[in-house]
Amino acid sequence: MRYVDVFNGDADGICALLQLQLSSPRDSELVTGVKRDIDLLRQVRAGAGDRVTVLDVAMEKNRADLDRLLAAGASVFYVDHHIPGEIPEHAGLQAIINTAPEVCTSLLVNGHLKGAHARWAVVGAFGDNLGESARRLAAQIGLDGEALAAAENLGNYINYNGYGPSIEDLHFAPADLFRRLRPYADPLAFIAGDRETFGRLEEGFHGDMGMAAALKPMHESASAAVFLLPDEPWARRVSGVYSNDLVNLHPARAHAVLTEIGGGDLLVSVRAPLANRTGADEVCRQFPTGGGRKAAAGINRLAREDLARFIDVFCSFYAAHAGS
Repeated sequence: MRYVDVFNGDADGICALLQLQLSSPRDSELVTGVKRDIDLLRQVRAGAGDRVTVLDVAMEKNRADLDRLLAAGASVFYVDHHIPGEIPEHAGLQAIINTAPEVCTSLLVNGHLKGAHARWAVVGAFGDNLGESARRLAAQIGLDGEALAAAENLGNYINYNGYGPSIEDLHFAPADLFRRLRPYADPLAFIAGDRETFGRLEEGFHGDMGMAAALKPMHESASAAVFLLPDEPWARRVSGVYSNDLVNLHPARAHAVLTEIGGGDLLVSVRAPLANRTGADEVCRQFPTGGGRKAAAGINRLAREDLARFIDVFCSFYAAHAGS
């Protein structure tokens, strides 16, 4: 049997696949990319007898290629927490889809595997900014104190590594980072055993976040704030985790972090307030290349001429929903 593993290049996608491969080791073709590269099934060629696993990749954005693979005879195991659109009914498809805002793909895989590698699920949940869900699972498995703090840091570092419009902006290509993590059944063993990789992620994260800390919002209100990052590699890497950091610091406020990506266009990362984790997808889907989840969404390429309209839509939405 030929295996193809398709996964988002962020912490959630990587940690979901780690759990599956630790439970059922296999040699597989890895298909992934930067976090924003979600049109991944187009890269897959598979047919009868092939097993395709898809993790943390929106089904709605990949529906045509999913249909193509199923029609070719491939069996597909699909786990995700984004809005799926219509899920096809097909004997070759096993789908675990849950769009609840407190759920991520790593947690869904953890449930599927009955907690076999729950520490990696905790790391994935922290990376997806689901701190409450991560701590709840950690308490169930006795992960606390310094070990819990280390798992949270690792989740943030892995997630941070996935951001940027191109692989060249990242410290590690996501497939390479997965391979570096793969030998370790326990995330704490990875931290202790591969100091070179962990140190590079940690140093990069804190250096880039230090640069971001000096930024001032271009728009700010009680319910929403908008930040503009420059066209620099550090800014492209930090865009998503900086959004998470902002919403953790100001849980009653929504945040949009815009990063210049050349040609005048902008990469947009939106986080709903922690106190009301909804609407991010609704805002972003009003613009071409926009999508995501209720709590966290984005726009891959916002034209500069649409910036004023985006700010108006974003701020108006959360002003209307403040305290709801």
